[in-house]
Amino acid sequence: MAEHPREAKGFEGTLRELANSIGNMTYDKTASFIGELADDITRQADADSARGREKLSSTLYATAEELYQARDRMDKAWKICEPYMNKN
Repeated sequence: MAEHPREAKGFEGTLRELANSIGNMTYDKTASFIGELADDITRQADADSARGREKLSSTLYATAEELYQARDRMDKAWKICEPYMNKN
């Protein structure tokens, strides 16, 4: 059975610090991160589906879909804020 790590590899802080770091990025970058996370969860769902783990894979697919929706909402937030952002 494959082991999933209990911590984010390469990140030394807490999960709260990681969330704050990502949440404090510009909204377009936060949206990109959420999309990448959704893509990875979809990849895991595909692998679990291929192994016949339908209950797990369907739950992961639903999670990924909600993350894609969150990405899209964050993109909308970026479009609202972008005109007011410092261009530096």
